[in-house]
Amino acid sequence: MTVTPILPRPAADTAARPELLPLLGRTPLARIRTELPYRHPGFWAKLECLGAGGMKARAAVSMLSGARARGELLPGAPVVESTSGTLGVGLAFAGQALGHPVILVGDTELEPYMRQLLRSYGARLDLVDRPAPEGGWQAARIARLREVLRHTPGAYWPDQYNNPDNAAGYRSLAAELTAQLDHLDVLVCSVGTGGHSRGLAGPLRRRWPRLKVIGVDSVGSAIFGQPARPRLMRGLGSSIHPANVAHEAFDEVHWVGPAEAVDACRRLARSSFVSGGWSTGAVALVSAWAARVEPGAVVATVFPDGPHRYLGTVYDDDFCHAHGLDTADRAVRPVEIPHPRAVEATGWTRCTSVPAPVRGGAA
Repeated sequence: MTVTPILPRPAADTAARPELLPLLGRTPLARIRTELPYRHPGFWAKLECLGAGGMKARAAVSMLSGARARGELLPGAPVVESTSGTLGVGLAFAGQALGHPVILVGDTELEPYMRQLLRSYGARLDLVDRPAPEGGWQAARIARLREVLRHTPGAYWPDQYNNPDNAAGYRSLAAELTAQLDHLDVLVCSVGTGGHSRGLAGPLRRRWPRLKVIGVDSVGSAIFGQPARPRLMRGLGSSIHPANVAHEAFDEVHWVGPAEAVDACRRLARSSFVSGGWSTGAVALVSAWAARVEPGAVVATVFPDGPHRYLGTVYDDDFCHAHGLDTADRAVRPVEIPHPRAVEATGWTRCTSVPAPVRGGAA
């Protein structure tokens, strides 16, 4: 395959705008009491959609700042990364704030809305048009990313899946939660790259040593030992084993299917006004369950982004009908399994055994 070299933009485009950095984070905490699908005592949700660049802007700024401090990212040098969308927005924010052009390798499943948004923020998109035989879209994006790196002088790859600065970026989120909450018993985290779950679990457990951490994954994801399958949901789950996932930090894991996530998102939108996409629906469902089964427990989660990206999917009746997500055939409580490899999860499933996977490569 012939790859056209991608050169850095003119200096005028890459001037740093540090005045953007104070816009990062400082997001509100909302009390959620929506029936999901049953009544529950309520849980707290950190609304990261209301921070500039969304939740992953915290990680993006941290990764680029760390690389600059080590001399790995030179002033004005391009940044190249793989994304299914959300980190791309965060990197676009970090690129503007710190003065770096951003090249994003996505795939043709990336929604037209997200493509337009990323380009509007000044990012350049390179889309792969077919998944890899092993590792799917994720592996195909990484393979293409390596080609782009070879043909882009001075480019830096943050490698969000394995970069410890990813998790470090969420220390500010942990600090905000400790300031906003008097106590916390259960933390519910969606898991993709593993950044925000690792970044939150350590600091919050130092504050509240008995904190229980529940990981929320997508059906078809290999992160916690299930077989990798094509996934409809984006923003959580993985076909590879990111080194940033701290398996030892989790007390249990839940796999959630797209039908359950859609139902939760739509319920949130109708009665709480705050909602989001696949990750938000999945963590909301599990947070409501945790609040219901552990009476008196203080439960908190993070809503990573808002609903706008998902108007053509989660909130679109035709899309949901075409994918069988508008039926009543969805789980209202998790199926219990003894081990992640015991049964393949096809809907909401829970496991209290969280072994570390075999590292490296696509699953």
